[in-house]
Amino acid sequence: MWQQNYYPHGVSLAITAVIAAIPIFVLLVLLGVARKPAWVSSLLGLAAAIFVAIFWYGMPAALTLSSAAYGAAFGLFPIGWIVFTAILLYRLTVECGKFEIIRNYVGGLTPDHRLQALLIAFAFGAFLEGACGFGTPVAIAAAMLAGLGFSPFYAAGICLLANTSPVAFGAIGIPVVTLHGITGIPLPILSANVGRICAPISLVVPAYLVLVMSGFRGLRAVMPAVVTCGVSFAVAQILISNLIGPYLTDIIGSLAAISAVVLLLRFWAPADAAGQEQLNRREYVQRGELISAWMPYGFLVLFVLLWGISPIKAALDSVTTAFHWPALHNLVIRTAPIVRTKAPYPAMYTFNLLSSSGTACMFAVIASAIALRLPLPRFASIFMTTLRQLALALVTIAAVLALAFVMNYSGATTSLGLAFAATGFLFPFFSPLLGWLGVFLTGSDTSANALFGNLQVVTANALHLKPALMAAANSSGGVMGKMISLQSIAVAAAATGMPQSDEPKLFRHTLRHSIFLVSIVGLISLFYAYVMPQWVK
Repeated sequence: MWQQNYYPHGVSLAITAVIAAIPIFVLLVLLGVARKPAWVSSLLGLAAAIFVAIFWYGMPAALTLSSAAYGAAFGLFPIGWIVFTAILLYRLTVECGKFEIIRNYVGGLTPDHRLQALLIAFAFGAFLEGACGFGTPVAIAAAMLAGLGFSPFYAAGICLLANTSPVAFGAIGIPVVTLHGITGIPLPILSANVGRICAPISLVVPAYLVLVMSGFRGLRAVMPAVVTCGVSFAVAQILISNLIGPYLTDIIGSLAAISAVVLLLRFWAPADAAGQEQLNRREYVQRGELISAWMPYGFLVLFVLLWGISPIKAALDSVTTAFHWPALHNLVIRTAPIVRTKAPYPAMYTFNLLSSSGTACMFAVIASAIALRLPLPRFASIFMTTLRQLALALVTIAAVLALAFVMNYSGATTSLGLAFAATGFLFPFFSPLLGWLGVFLTGSDTSANALFGNLQVVTANALHLKPALMAAANSSGGVMGKMISLQSIAVAAAATGMPQSDEPKLFRHTLRHSIFLVSIVGLISLFYAYVMPQWVK
């Protein structure tokens, strides 16, 4: 067995944190400065993580390589599987001519690109986040916007910005459920606190989205829709998360937002010149054609909801295979303060092929192909084309998860977390940045909660802060790291057909927005911690 040491070689925490962050610096420099493709940057970042783990933290090479393989496997399944099936579903609608009908329908509702972004990137994306999560919203929504005439870069950037506040309750509430399992804090309390932090962000994101697209003048022209979308989603988010729990928060919130905006559009349209010019190009479709076109996404909703029903989920899980990851499980010992007492670090890999959200999406693909009478050879051609399109994106996802797992098992991530915890009085501001860092590394708010949830509780107790608030801040801040995670960028690029050379540009574009928005979450956390602590549990 090998024991983690968060202060190797007896140096200060500050120096250790800088060295621990070398893989992150490598990623940032290669993407933001050298402008290398995401798959190249992620592989070189993984190499840096392996180097730091072995030569600075003293982690045995066998454990280091095994942790990298463990992370890569998790990146390919379930995450890569979900991404692949989501893009396959979209490509099916395109090849069968159904997406053209959807495009005409959305153009009939509102040909204004700003309102299309609200409906698809934010509201429909939030629905997909609540139902599936793990990259599905960005993949499908970005592809839809590209099909509606957005440039690939524009579509990818808009969807990455929109996929923020709903993430904390994504995939039927998995991030909050994971946080409960890691910290032991009651689920209703965590759900309520996350909702109270994220709801103000949900009010802001639709306006911020349009502001980035068209500036203050463009925002003023569609302010009624922006307010309707943000308020309806935020109100539903805070009510459901506080009164019911985390499971349906995004699904009900997104349906409320879509319904409210569609209702508004029945008697209101933008008054500016851009909106009027596009109104002249409205196209309407027959109801039967519309039902047929939306059928693949209807199947997606149906199967995802079926997969969440307990008896069905239990039956699907009956064939799930879980095993100890070779040469890693319980061979690394974690120590205080990340855990209260020394404990082995488990490494269990779960291959839940049937119960995975990706498989629910694959069933939607198969059902759609049958309903649309798609010939088998053509389906096989679409399948292989999608696989080739996503090849480098899957390499990126696997490499970044491998990097994250190496940092986790070597103790580098904990060293960075302890550096944030050392901020003392300002910790409520920096607490969300821990979650943000975790999501940047892993691409998953669920993983970030598993990574830092207990550290948040330990630090909060030491600083006499509310543990449930700091744990919730971890999850809420993490959502702002989604737009800069290399997995999300790779998925958005692949979904829109964006050239790989534009991936570094997309990273630089989303980075400044990510930092700004996570800072707002930090200020909200500070407000709850010191100004109105009675407003949280």
